[in-house]
Amino acid sequence: MNDNNILAVILAGGKSKRFGEDKNLVKLGSKSLIEHTINKVREKFKKILIIANKDIKIEQSKNLTIIPDCIEGNLGPLVGVLTAMKWTKNIKENYKWIATFPSDTPFFDISIVEQYKKKIISSDSALYFVKSNEKRHNIFGLWSTDLLNTLENDLIKNNIRKVEDWANKIGVKTINIEFDKFDPFLNINTKEDLNKAEKILKNYKK
Repeated sequence: MNDNNILAVILAGGKSKRFGEDKNLVKLGSKSLIEHTINKVREKFKKILIIANKDIKIEQSKNLTIIPDCIEGNLGPLVGVLTAMKWTKNIKENYKWIATFPSDTPFFDISIVEQYKKKIISSDSALYFVKSNEKRHNIFGLWSTDLLNTLENDLIKNNIRKVEDWANKIGVKTINIEFDKFDPFLNINTKEDLNKAEKILKNYKK
């Protein structure tokens, strides 16, 4: 993966309202939820940007950077995406795409990055989302950084907040993933979801 072409971004800025505490740091097995995501993303990317509005107590390094949303108020993941795009521009590195990953989905298959590579070559859209068994996952996305100005305008002037609404407005294509056992895109929003994940973990193989 050419680090000057695509940047890995973990979106960890949510409020965790339904969970009742910061779920990024909640343990699943021996690792926190965000550590599960970081470890997977590291398999394919050398540099990772994490967007978080709270202290997630993970040491920053040359290859792991943590920054808050560029607009205050926890306005949702679209602001996190905008923040990542602005960051790439400010550090003057020539990233053409960002790949976004949620911090609360520990079982996803990182091989989807190989699909991302193919989409970059074909370049028939500026935005791609993963879709599994007819369900679209709006946070597992591949976003062209050329969308920066459009996204900023829609966030600030048009007050668009939902990822789904914005994606449908500008046009999005999907990358289809099939599964036959458990849903690898299970995201943990509640304590019940965590219990479900703990049961899956007992039989889970990466």
